[in-house]
Amino acid sequence: MKNITLSILFTICSFGILVAQTYTTPNDGGTYTLDDIAALSPSTITVSGSDYTLLENLEVAENDNVLIDTDLTLSIDADLLITVFGTLSVNSNEITITALDQNMPYAGFRFEQESSVDFSNTTIEYGGGLRVLTENFEIDNCTITNNVEGGATTGAVISLSRGTPQITNNTITFNELPAISSGANIEVSPYIFNNYIEGNNQLNSNRPQINLGITRPADTLKIIQNTIIGDRSLDMVGGIAIANFLGEAGNILARIDDNTIVDNRYGMTMLGSSSFAYVTNNIIEDNDTQGEPNLGGSGINLNSSTAGMEIIASGNELRRNLWGITVVGEASINLGDDEDNPGENVFSENGNGGEIYALYNNTANTLQAKNNCWIEGQESDEQQVEDVIFHVVDDSTLGEVIFNPFLCAVLSTEDNTIESFSFYPNPANDKITFNNRYSFTELNIYNVTGKLVSTKSISEGKNTVQTNLPSGVYFARFSNENSSTVEKLIIK
Repeated sequence: MKNITLSILFTICSFGILVAQTYTTPNDGGTYTLDDIAALSPSTITVSGSDYTLLENLEVAENDNVLIDTDLTLSIDADLLITVFGTLSVNSNEITITALDQNMPYAGFRFEQESSVDFSNTTIEYGGGLRVLTENFEIDNCTITNNVEGGATTGAVISLSRGTPQITNNTITFNELPAISSGANIEVSPYIFNNYIEGNNQLNSNRPQINLGITRPADTLKIIQNTIIGDRSLDMVGGIAIANFLGEAGNILARIDDNTIVDNRYGMTMLGSSSFAYVTNNIIEDNDTQGEPNLGGSGINLNSSTAGMEIIASGNELRRNLWGITVVGEASINLGDDEDNPGENVFSENGNGGEIYALYNNTANTLQAKNNCWIEGQESDEQQVEDVIFHVVDDSTLGEVIFNPFLCAVLSTEDNTIESFSFYPNPANDKITFNNRYSFTELNIYNVTGKLVSTKSISEGKNTVQTNLPSGVYFARFSNENSSTVEKLIIK
């Protein structure tokens, strides 16, 4: 009986110390496919048609290239990690990298400092995310979904560490962690373009979907033309945050343009001095999921304890957030001046506690805010505009907001006198086409503040008109001497 007990105990202990084996490519400068690795190490990868299974950790040696260039599914066993010191290229029409058992995620990917990594047309799911330590990282037209905490990354499903990584045209949705992050003290200037980002940070920790620290001094962080949608069941998840916690030792240089940011705890926030950014043509709406105005809910929030933050904002549309724009401490924003910034920001129904707050200047700084639409959908007088701006008039310790002149659109799609008139495409890139069966003679295009930005003569029948306008929302008025119609036009 004693011998049997000892034998059972030894067996249990043996299983307790088992760890996954690691296969490392030969490090001979070769290029290896999954089939090559399966032939070299059948215990690492098994193959059945276009289905591949990874059963051991995989390490790409520094002189080697692993190439996946055919359509396939790679299923990875629980807790396994792919580490790249060399080159990993994943590019075909349709590649899926997933867990062998969705209830037992794999650990994800770790890309070491000198590695080179390129993903295209790939679905990455049910793993532990992508830890990006290299400067040479590109991911394009991929789907990254349902990845979990506790694997290769803890900051975000794509966790960045250096360089100017390229993150373009991806769908990043419903991961336990935020979508994209970098460390607070690590200089990274990614290019984040045309991604659809929704419902990330399902753990509902106090982090936004894009959460970045300081940038490289000579390289601009670019967050452009992304859609960032929150999950309204989550009350702690913001849209975009960029923070410099290092003071003069750090730096933020950014462009945040043409994004749609909706249904988050807040739209975007920027923290810290030594910060400069252009924020233009963003649509920022309904960022109020927490519902606590003392804790957040701004469309745009700027906060710095010392001087040295300057934001230039134009053409943004802020609607139904708990606050429109809040400026705190020593932060500063230029919302329109008589020089280089046209203004043309639009505000509507940003408020809390029964009050509307388009702009809350909680600083001693004087803010330039000319040529904006402060109450969308009406031609306001000066007192009506004053009522939605909080500044020195409301508290003598605060700085002034110089908001004259102000303006707003009087056009509306409800003004239509012609039914069943349309153009295509909408959204448009650089031209629109329409059948002018109502004998309109003129097309006038106005921006959201009511400023005329384009006039075209048009003829009866089919017309194709070049728009040549920046991205944004416009109103297109088709008219002749007797009738007219107004249609909303979106330029991508």
